[in-house]
Amino acid sequence: MDTALSTSPATATQQTRTISGSQAVCEAMVQEGVSTIFGYPGGAIMPIYDALYGYEDRLEHILVRHEQGGIHAAQGYARTSGRTGVVFATSGPGATNLVTGLADAMIDSTPLVCITGQVFAHLLGTDAFQETDVINITTPVTKWNYQITDAAEIPEILAKAFYIAGSGRPGPVLIDITKNAQLQLFEYQGYKPCHHIRSYRPKPVVRKAYVEEAARLINEAERPFVIFGQGVILGGAEQEFKAFIEKAGIPAAWTILGLSALPTDHPLNVGMLGMHGNYGPNVLTNECDVLIAVGMRFDDRVTGRLDKYAKQAKVIHLDIDPAEIDKNIKATVPVWGDCKETLPMLTALVQQKAYPKWLEKFRECTKSEDEAVFQGELHPTSDKLTMGEVIDTLNQITHGNAVIVTDVGQHQMVACRYAKFNQSRSNVTSGGLGTMGFALPAAIGAKFGAPDREVVAVIGDGGFQMTLQELGTIMQSNVKVKIIILNNNFLGMVRQWQELFHERRYSSVDIQSPDFVALAAAYGVSGQSVSERPNLRTALETMIDHDGAYLLEVMVGKENNVFPMVPQGCGVAEIRLK
Repeated sequence: MDTALSTSPATATQQTRTISGSQAVCEAMVQEGVSTIFGYPGGAIMPIYDALYGYEDRLEHILVRHEQGGIHAAQGYARTSGRTGVVFATSGPGATNLVTGLADAMIDSTPLVCITGQVFAHLLGTDAFQETDVINITTPVTKWNYQITDAAEIPEILAKAFYIAGSGRPGPVLIDITKNAQLQLFEYQGYKPCHHIRSYRPKPVVRKAYVEEAARLINEAERPFVIFGQGVILGGAEQEFKAFIEKAGIPAAWTILGLSALPTDHPLNVGMLGMHGNYGPNVLTNECDVLIAVGMRFDDRVTGRLDKYAKQAKVIHLDIDPAEIDKNIKATVPVWGDCKETLPMLTALVQQKAYPKWLEKFRECTKSEDEAVFQGELHPTSDKLTMGEVIDTLNQITHGNAVIVTDVGQHQMVACRYAKFNQSRSNVTSGGLGTMGFALPAAIGAKFGAPDREVVAVIGDGGFQMTLQELGTIMQSNVKVKIIILNNNFLGMVRQWQELFHERRYSSVDIQSPDFVALAAAYGVSGQSVSERPNLRTALETMIDHDGAYLLEVMVGKENNVFPMVPQGCGVAEIRLK
């Protein structure tokens, strides 16, 4: 990638002085407006941590307990704040421990700048202690990466890193800095933020003719349907999106990463798409005549079998990344560009309409789902608590104003299905990669990204045990997150598949857990366990009202399943209600 940069003199610092490469890293953080860094020190990055000691009044460093926890925390910070998350790690195992988070951030388009230390340049390629070829390891899971061996490169490369991470379709960037470059003194001429790279086009040119053709198809449609994803949130286009669907009168459904872009109770919000989505959005995808996809990538969990997906519909696809258009679903009209720019153009051209009969079909599907699924999940008659009633009770207490961070599994699908949201950037989850262990550290970062909001982590008993060491981070940094463990003593989603498709051969899914409340207490985190329905609401209220971190374990039914469900290998219209 070309390194020719365009800078803004108004935002550049011009003083010339002699500083170390490590000081240049800290200066870059300050100039980019970074306030919080998540990380874990080690030998190869020690000079940067030594320099950080002198920046404690400007840069807050959160010491995590594992580098994977650090990068997931940076993801949570980015998702709630809308800013680029930053994480520091040392060489070798420190760097490789970031890989899962990099892959997660890459597929979920989360902006990160990761700084890793590296052995001295003269030792590269010698299998030195804690040397790993982090550049080649992370190339497939980063938007860009680069190794610095000369301190003079640091200001320009870090400016480029922040620009690439946060522009266009966001993503993670990793900069590997050898120890000699961290220690090296050089003539520092100030920090110049990057605003242009000659060979990098973050936003495609909007083609007005395609917008006009899209508007024509929408105006002629009898059963139009909008499906939207995280692109609406990443583009900061929530209001533009709302204005579009309200003028056009089109029902809209969301992917799990698009959740919260549109208020849950909006009259045109018809629910969740995909494998465990709502009945109407899935079935009626195969009945609409025009399908408008906004900021989503037609993931397999949304489409099911491609040869059975919306074959009757003309497809309009709005996306900032041209690589996503026609990748899985052929677009009748491709609308390249930032949806914050393209949606108002489209709104200006569409007619003011309403589709009462078409919208009524979604309501009829909701009635069918209510009878088959909602009543049993939200108002169960059995003695065992359900995950759904926990989320429903939480909604009543938080009134849809909390940030909810979920791990991966049954609890994730239940939370996404039933959580209520009034504002954007409220749903934080691992979407494309499906990373167990994501929620606890991500909730820590989410709280730093949105310190004035209630942050609730909803986690399964399996996923919690993958990163529970981050309770130490909560203890040391006094992070006031609330943690709900929905404990069914199973790896629930795998067990559900084994029940439905493998004749109940429960292989390696019965998981034993420690006393979570006692474990939390050891880290100075208050908590309790609840298993009886009459105690649920009071326990949740106690958790929310508590001034500090709190862990609530809720014992739920062992063999409850998440429905509806589109079985793997089936089309979306083959969704099962039970």
